[in-house]
Order: sequence, then C-alpha cells, then structure tokens
Amino acid sequence: MIFFRWLILLLLLSAIGAFVLFMITGQPRFKRYGLLTLKWVLLSAFGFFAVLIVQQWA
Repeated sequence: MIFFRWLILLLLLSAIGAFVLFMITGQPRFKRYGLLTLKWVLLSAFGFFAVLIVQQWA
C-alpha cells in the first residue's frame, strides 16, 4: 500500500521535472513526456483509490 503511494508521488515528481525541463529548454519532447507521465499517474491514482473505496464497502 505504501509502495503505491510512494510510486505515485515519484511519478508526479518526474512529471513536474519534465515540465521544468520544458520551461528551461523549450523543447516540446519534455512537454510530451510530462503530459504522458501525468496522464498515466492520474489514471493509476484513480484506480488505486477506486480499489480502496471498493474495499471499504466489501
């Protein structure tokens, strides 16, 4: 459980790092990496919390 929380946090930090690199360099590949990472982090976080909610009901 704590592993997934740390994993989500680290992936969010990597997305932020990609956006910072985009702002510094202006290269669009960093923006693409940041958006891609952010999309999958949000999807996995929603899935994680959905499992927690379903466990509370069961």
